[in-house]
Amino acid sequence: MSVYLHSVSTALPPYCLNQSDVRDRAAIIFGNKYPQFGRLSRAFDTAGIDSRYSVVPISWFSEDHGWADRNAAFMVGAKRMFIDAAQRALAAAGWRRADVDCVVTVCSTGIATPSLEAQAFSDMGFREDIMRVPVFGLGCAGGVSGLATAQAVAAGLPGSKVLLVVVEACSLSFRSDRLQKADIIAAVLFGDGSAAACISDTPPAFGKVITLDRGHQKTWPDTLQIMGWDVDETGFGVVFDRSIPDFVSTEFAAATEGALKAANLNHAQIDRYVCHPGGAKVVDAIEGALQLEQGTLDAERNTLRRAGNMSAPTVMFVMKEVIDAGGNGQMMVCALGPGFTASFLPFHVSARAA
Repeated sequence: MSVYLHSVSTALPPYCLNQSDVRDRAAIIFGNKYPQFGRLSRAFDTAGIDSRYSVVPISWFSEDHGWADRNAAFMVGAKRMFIDAAQRALAAAGWRRADVDCVVTVCSTGIATPSLEAQAFSDMGFREDIMRVPVFGLGCAGGVSGLATAQAVAAGLPGSKVLLVVVEACSLSFRSDRLQKADIIAAVLFGDGSAAACISDTPPAFGKVITLDRGHQKTWPDTLQIMGWDVDETGFGVVFDRSIPDFVSTEFAAATEGALKAANLNHAQIDRYVCHPGGAKVVDAIEGALQLEQGTLDAERNTLRRAGNMSAPTVMFVMKEVIDAGGNGQMMVCALGPGFTASFLPFHVSARAA
């Protein structure tokens, strides 16, 4: 059974943070209490990021915050991003809010119970019998794994309309109390954002025909320490190992080969890999691992430059740019996240027959 992508949308929170302003603010916060900051601060200039967006203003980061106010800011900002991205996706697909049979919500940067789709229920005008599928803990792989989950739901429930919403507020996990290198790198890279997609087994009535195939994952054993959260009384603390670019260089090609084989494809058949840009070094490592010409992943670098690493929704920003720019043919969307896990989903873009 074929499953189709009817639309993909993106949304950003209200506060735009220029990278130079973030660097200057970080120097004030870290400079006098973290001796290595001067050396690490060069990463602000080499990260390939000009700006990113936050659910809170830059002054928020100079204050002390615990669980309560971090999560309170998450509840407001994440709900707003959920609604913005979801409404845009529905409008682009030509779906009514009441058409949605299932909503898959992906988020790893805050705790909401009831989950975000329930928080936004009245604003969105969802039906009372809507199926809710909240997913937590996928991190940067969440966009691809979310697409795979939504694809599987649409394939398993013929005739259903599935709305995927991916929301992350990474900025709220900023920590100035732990004084770890990972916290500096997180301050260099991460921002907030959301994306949404409309998916069903019915071909779209207009626009390009985009089919989504079954997703594939590869999880490496004994790699829990590479990426994730440490959780304490103050909040989430990022786990972000320096080995990630090297790990990509040595392991990603074989994982991709496994995903291609599972989809009955080979490397030569892929017209475009659509990748999560975890950071400038990671993008370089992916190009090397997949034997792509340097600079091939231009949409990935554009997204990183304009909005930083937003974790899970970032790859959907890349996907939208590739499709909107006229990308056609067989593609593979891929991302790496906590587990340590690589997530893949093949999709095909073609022009509508006349």
